[in-house]
Amino acid sequence: MQISQELRFWRPKVFINLQYSGGLGITTPRQYSYYIVNTYAIGLSYPFKIGDAFFSSVLNYRYVPYTRPSHDFLFTTYFYKGLFNYKAEFAGSFSCWTENKNHGDEPDTGLTGKRFYFFAEPQFWYKLKGGLYIGTKINTFYHVNTTDNIVEVYPTAAVKIKL
Repeated sequence: MQISQELRFWRPKVFINLQYSGGLGITTPRQYSYYIVNTYAIGLSYPFKIGDAFFSSVLNYRYVPYTRPSHDFLFTTYFYKGLFNYKAEFAGSFSCWTENKNHGDEPDTGLTGKRFYFFAEPQFWYKLKGGLYIGTKINTFYHVNTTDNIVEVYPTAAVKIKL
């Protein structure tokens, strides 16, 4: 589960950003279940435009309560651009952060320092008719799915309906 909320009670266009993610990956059979560690983040976000493209950048302090807690920064930028009179859309986000290599459990014993993470999901959508779109999303990961020093790229083809 992931929850994100932005709040603003003042004139400047800077928002307080609050985030939570975590939960259980419960499956049947149980041997494939996994636990998602609770993560808490607080920071500032700033929406802006460049030409007719929309952006929002977020800088958060991120806390992960491992046995050896990790205190880090998380930077995310979201983007959106309508193309061809909004017949097509280019959108997505990218995030980068660090986290302790040693979480205080047995597999991490002896590790020190921080590990850098990166995630991006640029998307391109083309409107067929009404709210029906076809498109692609390219998920890109570095250290998100594996501790190996490799970049993973997963392109997709998709259909979406916007109501």
